[in-house]
Amino acid sequence: MPPAPSQTIGRPKGDAPLPWPKPYDRLFVYYLKGRVPHGALPDQAAFIGNWEEAGDSFLFFHTPADAAIDALVQQHPRLVLQDRYDMPYDEWQGEAPAAFKVGRLQVVPPWDPAAAAATNDTILLDPGVVFGTGTHPTTRDCLTALQAAFDRRPVNRVFDIGTGTGLLALAAAKLGARAVAAVDLNRLATVTARRNVRCNRMQRRILVVRGDALNFMDRPSDLVVSNIHYDVMRHLIAAPGFSGHRQFILSGLLRSQAREIAYRLHRMGARILGQWEQEGTWFTFHGETGGPSGTG
Repeated sequence: MPPAPSQTIGRPKGDAPLPWPKPYDRLFVYYLKGRVPHGALPDQAAFIGNWEEAGDSFLFFHTPADAAIDALVQQHPRLVLQDRYDMPYDEWQGEAPAAFKVGRLQVVPPWDPAAAAATNDTILLDPGVVFGTGTHPTTRDCLTALQAAFDRRPVNRVFDIGTGTGLLALAAAKLGARAVAAVDLNRLATVTARRNVRCNRMQRRILVVRGDALNFMDRPSDLVVSNIHYDVMRHLIAAPGFSGHRQFILSGLLRSQAREIAYRLHRMGARILGQWEQEGTWFTFHGETGGPSGTG
């Protein structure tokens, strides 16, 4: 069992008293056409990370890095600088990260003074530059659905698909899961999730993996959680291994998509136990497949 949170929480590099300073006030973002080779990424303290989207790269810094980007483009002619942006960190996230509570779980930025009084129900979350401070309607509904799933029956093994910042994986561990596999295809997301896992001292319970979730679906669990695009989700529930996950939480669905997913679940014999709708737009399902438990 991992040690309970205390007045000092493990940071990525050593321990430091909480709260720690907000990581960045401004972001300097460089949009490049083309994929930056991993070994060619800037090696400097101001570099935050590289978000890859299709064939594009978005390089983030907390101070200007024009010279480094110019040198990178010169060394790799297939890369083309499309644009550069200078913006407040809160503008990138759409809001200032702040503490909030859903049921018995409280989510707190590690630089918030409330982080110093963290309890077993507190999740310290630094979203970095990955989308989501945790307040999106689908995320909040997933946190509610997670608590419903754990209240329904014992949940020991959890599979979190598209983990992003790692928030839902951390919530599952805080609620009592002994083993959580958190998977994301995006490299920067996995880096961010691992940092949050260390921040919460959950390394013994949560394993963050970069890869295609379809390659892991045949490993049974007590609960699979997916707050992800519909195009990915429809392939996940069609995978032969989906029925090996005793309960499921599926979110990130628009109305027509939710209707289609509900129909497919019904056809495969799954049962929807709870449904949440936000703003008439976003839908979240909690249910069970009837498959064997992944407990063990």
